[in-house]
Amino acid sequence: MEITANPTPQEITSLVGREVYSNNGVFVGQVEDLRLDLDSERVTGLALSQLNGELFKDRARGARGVLIPYRWVRAVGDVILVNDVVERLKEPEEEAAV
Repeated sequence: MEITANPTPQEITSLVGREVYSNNGVFVGQVEDLRLDLDSERVTGLALSQLNGELFKDRARGARGVLIPYRWVRAVGDVILVNDVVERLKEPEEEAAV
């Protein structure tokens, strides 16, 4: 899997359907939709579905998906890499127990 910075603009719809992984290689979910700021013409978030049940078991019970901020995106290629979501979602008492 090769991930390179692509200076050529892409259609934002090309992100839909891509798998999302954390920096540690943990599957997070699949892009279902995008959140846009029309005033600044920027993508501000990724709406994910087909979530990794282990990551979101306590946070997204019964939810069809989650919205993650686009600032978490580290790289876009065949897949999308985001900052380590696992660490960001842990409760403080879970971190102390690890």
